[in-house]
Amino acid sequence: MGDDDDDIPQLSSHTLAALQEFYIEQQQREGMKTSEDFNHYSVGSVEEDWQLSQFWYSDETASCLANEAVLAAGKGGRIACVSAPSVYQKLKEQHGKDFSVCILEYDKRFSVYGEEFIFYDYSNPLNLPKNVLPHSFDIVIADPPYLSEECLSKTAETIKYLTKGKVLLCTGAIMEEHAARLLGVKMCKFIPKHTRNLANEFRCYVNYDSGLD
Repeated sequence: MGDDDDDIPQLSSHTLAALQEFYIEQQQREGMKTSEDFNHYSVGSVEEDWQLSQFWYSDETASCLANEAVLAAGKGGRIACVSAPSVYQKLKEQHGKDFSVCILEYDKRFSVYGEEFIFYDYSNPLNLPKNVLPHSFDIVIADPPYLSEECLSKTAETIKYLTKGKVLLCTGAIMEEHAARLLGVKMCKFIPKHTRNLANEFRCYVNYDSGLD
């Protein structure tokens, strides 16, 4: 019996403490979601899924990009957030502002946002509902989930279909050349931040005169 017990893997005290901390945080998050004052539009209300390459912006970055989108769209403008849920959530927190917004996302957890949610798979860039008309958005803000030419190229097809002209792209600095070729965008001075530190340097790109410079 003693020999058998020796074969059972034992977790270190450090690992056990980390697991306990994780479970406590999970319980706290679940408790927040059931509270009456929980904001379903706050950044982080839907947790990141790293398997889907999801990394949320910091609150400050999400606010900055949302404000830029509103200014670029203009009064009564339409904004499309392609794989950029943090910005969509910040836009929805701005109650009473004169604009409309849609979220295009692969993650169906965002379907909680009702009719503004549009299921989107970048591998089928033009597979969109019939009511999503071409060139019907004043600005498109997009954050392709993967730093690859293939992902950016297909996402660019979606962007060009949706936008009347203005594009705000967030992606890695290493994608600068591809972004310029595919969308005619230039890198901004503003540097977006995420809630977690990423290994790759992220930047913003636009094809119009923006406040991000």
